[in-house]
Amino acid sequence: MEFEKRKAATLSIFGSSESDKSPKGSIDAPIIPLLDAINAHPSYYTTSSCSGRISILSQPKPSAATTAKKKAGGGSWLFITHEPADPATVISLLFPPEPMPIPPPSPPPELVLRFEPLIIAVECKDVVSAQVLVSLAISCGFRESGITSASKKRVIVGIRCSIRMEVPLGDSDNVLVSRDYVKFLIGVANQKMEANWKRTQGFFAALKENGFLGGYVEAENGELGLEEDKQGGASDDMGRISSDSRTGVPDHNLKVTQFPIVGESMEKLFLWGHTSCTLANLVHSSVLVFGGFGGKGRHARRNDSLLLDPSSGALTTVDVEFGPSPRLGHTASVVGDLVFIVGGRTDPLNILNEVWVLDVPGKQWRLIECSDSSSFPPRHRHAAAVVGSNIYVFGGLNNDLIFSSLHVFNTTNLQWKELVVNGDQPCPRHSHSMVAHASNLLMFGGHNGDQALGDLYSLDINTYTWRKEKTSGRSPSARFSHSMFVCKRFIGIIGGCPVNQHFQDLALLDLKTHAWTHVRLDCIGKELLVRSTSSIVEDQLFMIGGGAACYAFGTKFSEPLKIDLLPLLEKKLESGNSDDVDCQRQWVLQLEKKYAKQGKDILKRFGWLDIRRKVYSLDDGLHICFPITEEFSAMFSDGDRSQLNEVSCSAAISLLKEFDGSKVEDKVIEVRKVAKSPLQVMKEAVAGLIEEKSLSQELLDELPVRWERLGDIVVLPVTSFKDPAWDSIRHELWPIIATSLSARRLARQGRVASTGTRDSTLELLVGDNGWVDHRENGITYSFDATKCMFSWGNLSEKLRMGGMNCENEVVVDLFAGIGYFVLPFLLRAKAKQVYACEWNPNAIEALKRNLELNSVSNRCVVLEGDNRLTAPTEIADRVCLGLIPTSEGSWLTAIKALKREGGVMHVHGNVKDSEEAAWTQHLVTSLDNIARSEGRVWEVVAEHVERVKWYAPHIRHVVVDVRCRPIPG
Repeated sequence: MEFEKRKAATLSIFGSSESDKSPKGSIDAPIIPLLDAINAHPSYYTTSSCSGRISILSQPKPSAATTAKKKAGGGSWLFITHEPADPATVISLLFPPEPMPIPPPSPPPELVLRFEPLIIAVECKDVVSAQVLVSLAISCGFRESGITSASKKRVIVGIRCSIRMEVPLGDSDNVLVSRDYVKFLIGVANQKMEANWKRTQGFFAALKENGFLGGYVEAENGELGLEEDKQGGASDDMGRISSDSRTGVPDHNLKVTQFPIVGESMEKLFLWGHTSCTLANLVHSSVLVFGGFGGKGRHARRNDSLLLDPSSGALTTVDVEFGPSPRLGHTASVVGDLVFIVGGRTDPLNILNEVWVLDVPGKQWRLIECSDSSSFPPRHRHAAAVVGSNIYVFGGLNNDLIFSSLHVFNTTNLQWKELVVNGDQPCPRHSHSMVAHASNLLMFGGHNGDQALGDLYSLDINTYTWRKEKTSGRSPSARFSHSMFVCKRFIGIIGGCPVNQHFQDLALLDLKTHAWTHVRLDCIGKELLVRSTSSIVEDQLFMIGGGAACYAFGTKFSEPLKIDLLPLLEKKLESGNSDDVDCQRQWVLQLEKKYAKQGKDILKRFGWLDIRRKVYSLDDGLHICFPITEEFSAMFSDGDRSQLNEVSCSAAISLLKEFDGSKVEDKVIEVRKVAKSPLQVMKEAVAGLIEEKSLSQELLDELPVRWERLGDIVVLPVTSFKDPAWDSIRHELWPIIATSLSARRLARQGRVASTGTRDSTLELLVGDNGWVDHRENGITYSFDATKCMFSWGNLSEKLRMGGMNCENEVVVDLFAGIGYFVLPFLLRAKAKQVYACEWNPNAIEALKRNLELNSVSNRCVVLEGDNRLTAPTEIADRVCLGLIPTSEGSWLTAIKALKREGGVMHVHGNVKDSEEAAWTQHLVTSLDNIARSEGRVWEVVAEHVERVKWYAPHIRHVVVDVRCRPIPG
């Protein structure tokens, strides 16, 4: 109610005939309709405003002003206008025929010519409303708009832009510029006034389109004018957006979840203007993030190459010595194992046309030397899409120049070419999106310099013909700086600017029916998906970065989000295609099992896999049958390559034939069905069981909502099924739970035993034994889960150790376990030899098995027993002490294991956060004393402290890298 009271009081002053407190004493008439439109909305009211002005300010010189206890600046206006200025009037004021005499004691005041653009201060009902208004203002060119104040009581937005001018002219005694120069300056100021007014008109139009109805319309001459109230009433009391093609209720809902990041800090993903792309050729699909603005610490343009594993949330930095300069507004395109970075901006003056390529497996950047680079002008905020080996680039921005050209970069011969296109050619634009599907490019939205766009175009790359697409259903609202993706036969549009006030949705276009569907994204209101990126991994959408600068409220970045698209896509595929699957003959591509993976990758890459039907096997698994599209069926059987001017497409078909692929009729035609979630299946099955056994339905509240997987074992949380009533039905219960979770084996987590060997207390519920194979970062860990614990939280440290350069090094691991760090040292860091000390028989059994599984047993010596007795001496370049809460009992052993010339120790420990520095100093001092007691005259230095994870409240698991080197002399 306080907001409403303040609004009523302020508007009553606006409506009175009394002068306000501004120097002018009244509201600027040109923007009264604009202010009324804002004030008519229940979530906003204006507190101060200026439509824009050209003025000459007469102000005291600094020497005279420093002692004056006045408001900053002081002085008075010699001239002011809120309309274009008349040069003759200004010249007559500055150069009068007879100058006015000034009393000698007063120093002559300075004269400054200024242009100041529109500025409006708006109080908003809440932060969400403020974000909407800021986003809308920015989209109309008022790019310096932001939240200037945010507290529990008031949220204030400043609407403003950077079209400013301030030129000193001299003083009242001596104007230091000529009449001609004053005339020139007034001309520049008038141009800025005109640009300011165009943006103001655009802002007013955008307000009306987004529910700020007020009582005004645009007159025929384009000015803001009063509309007669023919209906005798106001607009919607709730301030709702009017029902048109831009609004409506979403057709479906999808859950949006934030996912935890391990390894590198999540803050490294607090970016906008970056790129992300899915790398499907690695052991596990990963997302590569490059560049952008933001990052950890002081926000700046970045050139980090970050690799995100969506399955585990592991974030690592690709370790490269040389690479592109920091930038944003570039594009990233994947061709095979290579990622191509095109263009971008390093700062406002340096806009690029560079092409960089990252060899992901080789971790190496290379700048492409294009002999014809001049044919591709520098740009940023363009869009790019890949078809085969070609990268297509459209649009972009270079200062005030907005492009409408289409270029193609051939990644085979490394040449640029501007394409001659025909058809419905799109207008120039930037901050748009473009994707490839089969042999078509699809482009949506963007900004043309005056307004946001909401058009959808397609380009046939065989004929280079643009077509403005006609679709059914509610089209997405006009936007720019949004994200676009392809998943199966759908394209998706998400986020962007302006932010929709009532809900942010995901718009999906079915490329078969050309119909739009809108999906409400739950729990997304707090995120700003502006200049964010979207990446598809299997059927999941990962949104990374995005945000906005909110001035006094701070810079806001969005955390990584995950959206599972599978339930929605399968539902739409089933409902949209179940009727026509059986109406004609269907075909599959039959391949031998050994070629199945490569064949599937090719079919998916070119959009030839018919995702409506299921893949199945024949001949006891010897052959795999992939459902194929009609388009591919015709090309494959008839050998018709006339529509394939893309070399890689033709080569792909030839390769499939070399795989002995044959087209056969689909006799199965098993259409994909929408599956219920495992939790829903579990609830229904268990509900039936407890009803049959006459138990309380309240037991259903104890069903777990999350679980882990170890290999093929599903592990339930330790707190699940604890009521004694479950024991009476355990023989029927556990098979039901296993079936509902598609688990061959089922277990319940126990607490790790507080023994020296930290044994597992996992309880096996379904299955014969607890041996599992878990693959992580390309390394296989095999262990008996009922006897050995598995350290999930140490993933980042395992990745870090694997990233060390241990070539030609001997490593001693004093607490090897099942090989947590032994295997990364051998497989990733390329250690010459590892000595693995372990005293737990169960862990030793698993360790030896893992060395064999990963084919590194010839480079590892397993030493069984207490490391204080078994560890080698004077042999190691590096010693790992991976025991928590403390490994202090083996610090002497570690010193003895190092070579006489020293080496590195990685010392783990659990440390109170407030005592981290003191503990590190204790560690260094202790190791130095131990070394001296052993006759080692070393310099002992803590080179790095790695914070692995929180172990308990205020207790951190840390690793200190300690370097020991001989002291000369």
